[in-house]
Amino acid sequence: MDERWATFDCYGTLVDWNAGIRSELERLFGGERADELLRRYHELEPEIQAEAPGRSYREVLTVTLERLADEVSLPLPEGEADALARSLPSWPVFADVPPALVEARERGWRLAILSNTDRDLVDASVEAIGVPFDLAIVASEVGSYKPAPAHWEEFRRRTGAGPDRHIHVAQSLFHDIGTATELGLRCIWINRLREPDDPRPTRTLPSLTGLADALDELVPAR
Repeated sequence: MDERWATFDCYGTLVDWNAGIRSELERLFGGERADELLRRYHELEPEIQAEAPGRSYREVLTVTLERLADEVSLPLPEGEADALARSLPSWPVFADVPPALVEARERGWRLAILSNTDRDLVDASVEAIGVPFDLAIVASEVGSYKPAPAHWEEFRRRTGAGPDRHIHVAQSLFHDIGTATELGLRCIWINRLREPDDPRPTRTLPSLTGLADALDELVPAR
């Protein structure tokens, strides 16, 4: 088939989850420890996802926040356990994302999201992004969280896209790039955090600027 597919992680790649989560941590616990708490949050969340892959992402956000507060002995204000889930639809979209996605679509790329989230939450983020996607596969519907391979397997089942016509685009080496590479996919790593070089991605970009050119280099239009 001639369709070219670009799949994307959403949170961290298209939507600034660090800014969104940190803002809530600062609101709840004050700014002095917000950076420290954000780092620990990112360590706890994958552990909680692995403990119960069938949990909705809304539950994961709530349990992680509760566990974080308990671990560091900070009181979580009453009624705020679901603060992260409530705030997620307002997490900011990276400024480079909409123009990059529009350009990719104009060049004939079909776009999909493979996300560790729930349907209503990713729908809200897609609305904020303002660019249509052809498909979104979410953890709550496949019963699995990345880095497990179920998202990619479901994408392949639904689209029939082989690795020769499919590029995965993501910021997280842990959640995305490692698994996609193991599955034989070419990857574009969006190294927003300026991490050390990694040999696994096929291309590395600091943002989505230039994405369409990189996609076309990897899979030229026929």
